[in-house]
This record gives sequence, C-alpha cells and structure tokens, in this order.
Amino acid sequence: MSLTATAPAVVDGSDQSRPAIRVYNTLSKTKEPFAPLRPPRVGMYLCGPTVYAESHIGHMVGPVIFDTIKRFLTYSGYEVTWVVNITDVDDKLINKSQERGIPMSQIAVEMTADYLSNLKELGVNQIDHLPRATDHIDQIIRFIESLEEKGFAYAIDGDVFFDVTKDPGYGQLSNRSVDAQQGEGGGAAAKKRNPGDFALWKSARPGEVSWESPWGHGRPGWHIECSAMSHEILGETFDIHGGGLDLMFPHHENERAQSACRHDAPMVKYWMHNGLMRAGEKGKVGGRNDREDAASESVEEAASGKISRSKGAGGLADLIRSQTGERIRFFLLRTHYRSTIIYNEETLAEAGTSLEAFYRFFDRFAEISGQSFYQLETPRTRIAGSFDPGQDALLTEIHGIREKFLTAMDDDFNSGAAISVLFDSLRTLNRFIDSEKLAAGADVQSAPVQSLVAATIVIAELSRVLGLFAKPPVASGGDEASAELLDGVVRLLIDLRKEARERKDYATGDAIRDRLSALGIALLDKKEGTSWERSS
Repeated sequence: MSLTATAPAVVDGSDQSRPAIRVYNTLSKTKEPFAPLRPPRVGMYLCGPTVYAESHIGHMVGPVIFDTIKRFLTYSGYEVTWVVNITDVDDKLINKSQERGIPMSQIAVEMTADYLSNLKELGVNQIDHLPRATDHIDQIIRFIESLEEKGFAYAIDGDVFFDVTKDPGYGQLSNRSVDAQQGEGGGAAAKKRNPGDFALWKSARPGEVSWESPWGHGRPGWHIECSAMSHEILGETFDIHGGGLDLMFPHHENERAQSACRHDAPMVKYWMHNGLMRAGEKGKVGGRNDREDAASESVEEAASGKISRSKGAGGLADLIRSQTGERIRFFLLRTHYRSTIIYNEETLAEAGTSLEAFYRFFDRFAEISGQSFYQLETPRTRIAGSFDPGQDALLTEIHGIREKFLTAMDDDFNSGAAISVLFDSLRTLNRFIDSEKLAAGADVQSAPVQSLVAATIVIAELSRVLGLFAKPPVASGGDEASAELLDGVVRLLIDLRKEARERKDYATGDAIRDRLSALGIALLDKKEGTSWERSS
C-alpha cells in the first residue's frame, strides 16, 4: 500500500511553504514564530566543551538536543549550518597541563577525541563545523582590536577588558543590571575600571602557552573565542545560539555584548537555553525556581557525583558501554529541552525499559512482514511524508498520530511530547496486529500486512527525526559488532530450536532454551514467533 503525498497544511507568516514552528527566545522571554534571517538557510551555534577532561553525561545534553533540532529543521525544509566550538585554551587546560606534565595541546587532542567518540555513540552526527579556538587566534585579535578602536575595550599592562558600561544593552539577556554584574576576580581584577568588566585578552604568566599580540604575549579570554568563531563561520548576525542555562551569564551575556558592539547589529535572533542535568532522587522537577537554581549551577557541579562516575570511574565512555548510546539519547529527549533533567540509575533504567517495548515491536514487525524496520525507506521531509490515509482505519489513526508528533515538535521542539506520541503509535500498531491475528508466516501481500508496513514506515520516519532507531540496538556491555554477532547467533539457535520442536524433538528444544537461559538470555515464545532478551 502506498502513501499519497499532499501539500502541508500549516504555514508561517514569512514563508508560505514552511510550517509554523515556534521557538522560545530567552532574550524576549516568549515563544516567537521561527522566521530565519535568510530562509531557507539557518545558522546555529552551540557552545561546546572545554577539553581538559573526559566527557560525562552532562556534556551530552546540549549536543543531543541541538542535533535533534537540526534534524527537525532539516526535515521541515531548512538548510541548517550547525557549529559547535572546541575550547582548547583555557585556565583549566593550562592547570591540567601542569598537573600532568604534558603540553596543553596534547590534552586538548586527547579529550577532543573522547568527546567526539561519545557524540558518535549517541547518534550526534549533524554537526557541520567544529572550530578550535587555537585555530582562530588571528580572528580573535582582530576582533579585540576593533572593539578597542571603537572605545568598547581598554588595555592595561598586557590585559584587555571589555567596558560593560559602554554597552547600553548589557544585561538584557540575563535580566541583570550593570550594578549586579560581577566580572572575573584574581590578579587582573584590580586593573578593571568596573567590577563587571571582563577579559578579552589575558597577558601570559611565566611558563604558560601564549601568542604574540598588539598587547604583548598572551591568550584570549573565554567569551571572545565564541564571538570570533561564530562570526567567522556564520556571520555578524545568525539565527540560533544554544547552550545550557548556566552559560546565560556571564558567557552568553558577554558574547552578545562584544559582538553587538563590534558589528552594531544583534549577534543572534533566537537565544535558546536548555535545562541542566541534576543528580538526585527520582521525581519530577520543574518550575521557575528550579530553573533559576539550575542557572546558577555549573555543568561541572550539576554533573558531579553519580553523573560523572556512574557505572565506572572513567568518563561517559564507561556509561555508554554499560547502557548503550541510544538509551542515553532517548533518556535525554524524554523531557522538554528547557526542563531540568533528573539523573540517577532508576531514571536511566526506566528509559531502557521503555526502549525494549519498541525493540519487541520491531522484532514482531520483521516476523510478520519479512522486512527489517531499520531498512525501511522513509521520506526525508515532512512534505514528502504527508499522505492521504483514504478509508484505511489504521492509516487514519497513524495520520492523526503523525500530526500530533509534528505539532509537538513545532511547539518549541518538544521532544518529550513527541516521544509520548511515539508510544501512542506503538500501542496502536500492537493492537492492530492482535486484532488482525497477524503472525509469522502471514501473507505479506494481504491488505492487513500492507497497512501495517505503510503505518510502520511513518513511525520510522518520525523516529529518525529524533535520531532514534536508525540501526539495530547495541547490546549493553559490548560494541556494535559484537551485538550484531550475538543477535545472529541467538536467532540461529532459535531457528534450530523451532526445527527441533517441529520434529517433536522437545528434549533438544528445551536444552537450547535452558543453555541460553544459563547464559543470561531469555527466549520469549509468543503466538507471532520467538524473540529474545537479556535476563540479567
């Protein structure tokens, strides 16, 4: 059964061919219609890591969220350029270099490799540019020179500071007055004209890595790096700047100020801030006060304890090996991106249990249709995926589910609500299979099976928008290759057991089941066939 494409039903005010997506803008504190500056092109920047230590799960929140946002925008017809910076020069890197007795660049290379490896495991593969601060020193110096020439920056004894009193818009993003600002402390604090002024260039101390500049040997401040790199790749004003709530002040406030003052134009149209992750007891966390508390808590603080050490004393790689990347991605997308994420072993286990329901359906679908869910060809855009369900009852219900999914994602990229809709589809499909009594050996050309295939294609389409279920699941505790090998061996034994039982050789069939059970693998005999899962 084929799906007939139809024109989209919703449009926005700026482009009559695109859907009415709404985005919460931290700057305006309201949801606004998404209308990019140069449609269909969209420029998006996410503050990446300071690569001085191994990644933990808290570092993955932003990348997973904005990877999903790019997927959805692309699916909705936009051409997105996504930039994630790498901070590879910083006080933390310098301190770690001195602690380990190796060059700062070596630490940065090691930790960047760890970060990228973890992104890959979580399915974050939509990033277009990963600029490093040390590759943009010339652009950073020119940026600071321009601010100094325009009177927004001043140099004292090799340090250069931004004068926050010269920017009339300073504090708009974080909703703080100039009197409430607090800049960097340390030895440079005594040089500043105002307490809230922040460093653009830091003079080098003995033994530190440094670069030649008009102000002497030194290195860039943290905030200026992102302004220079985003300008280099995305231009003076771009569409979306993302990051955690903890970065709103001072990092994003300072980025906004120095970029706007240099270019006499807004840096960003939509400021998007994701909620932070907290290690805590199981339970719902939300509301204004929780978000305010999270905004004052750093990612490193929020990720301490269980988050950085759970399932192994190493970094995130250990957690991925024990839990799988897809389970972690699913866990991070279950809540709206602006909400706080409560992390503990119980909440992560719940995500794994939920995923098993999908995996069981995919096995059931394969047994009935003879097709792999993971190999289904799906529409690449929401226009191409639109269809007329006609008189087919199942497709009519799935059509409504698809509309609910799109409505959820159009409303400020609400992945939590979208995932709830996927669970609705799962119940619908399983109920249809039961009502039609479909099982292994069904006529794949029959109308019910064809309806099931057409409906499942829609679910695959929506799942891939979220970056889920693109390939068979990886078993916990092993890599993808070993997981595929294990699945193949177990399915071979399932077939041998089936053949033995058909010969009425029940002793052999029972022996296969018992030996697998002893190895921690449970066989699930159902009317539509036999599947398997880990029992320990």
